[in-house]
Amino acid sequence: MSNFKVKMAYDGSSYHGFQRQDNALTVQEVVEEAIKKLFLQDITIFGCSRTDTGVHANEYYFSFHCNDKIQINSRGIVFGLNSKLPDDIAILSCEEVDESFHARYNCIGKEYKYIIHNSEIKDPFLRTRVYKYWYPIDERLLNKAAKHFVGTHDFRSFCTNADEKENTVRTIHRFDVERYGDKIIMIVSGNGFLYNMVRIMVGTLLFVNEGKIDESDIPEIIEKKDRKFAGRTAGASGLYLNKVYY
Repeated sequence: MSNFKVKMAYDGSSYHGFQRQDNALTVQEVVEEAIKKLFLQDITIFGCSRTDTGVHANEYYFSFHCNDKIQINSRGIVFGLNSKLPDDIAILSCEEVDESFHARYNCIGKEYKYIIHNSEIKDPFLRTRVYKYWYPIDERLLNKAAKHFVGTHDFRSFCTNADEKENTVRTIHRFDVERYGDKIIMIVSGNGFLYNMVRIMVGTLLFVNEGKIDESDIPEIIEKKDRKFAGRTAGASGLYLNKVYY
């Protein structure tokens, strides 16, 4: 049995996230259908992460096992799958790995990018790939505020629908906010992320920008461990899974 580790990128605008669902089109479903056409058999892929509806990936990994009788190498998988996938999903690389490798369970960290189009004028070419926000952003204030998230904390205040027994402690290694023209780029990396965690942290920073909370209030919001004290959940269109670490 061969095991392959595959890196891909996708525009999530047309998909209800990565993970297969019964009543909605997902990235996993489309990729598995392409693999079925290439290998002429049903193969389940294992993704490195769930992503929400409309969220994108600059770098996403999945792994899958296949029968050794199938004579196709890593290069053939890259070009074979790309020939069968739609234009909003691209296979970037493929390598054969140890049979025990699992794209999710072997992952030790992720980096997310969040892009805000900070302008009074909409851009029709970016409408599904950024979060549109017209109110002027003080990127230096938000960069200072973002540093409160760095470190090991219980992020229960920054996730949606967390079970009481769920471990909501995560370590954030980096959270930077920078401006490039009318684009605000936020980069956050950590050992793991909870459901909607990045989007809620971004929404909380936007509350700081709007004066609804003070940047110095963030440590207290973390300590409260209650979602109602954090900011809104920022839109999915600006979020990208940017890097995956193994």
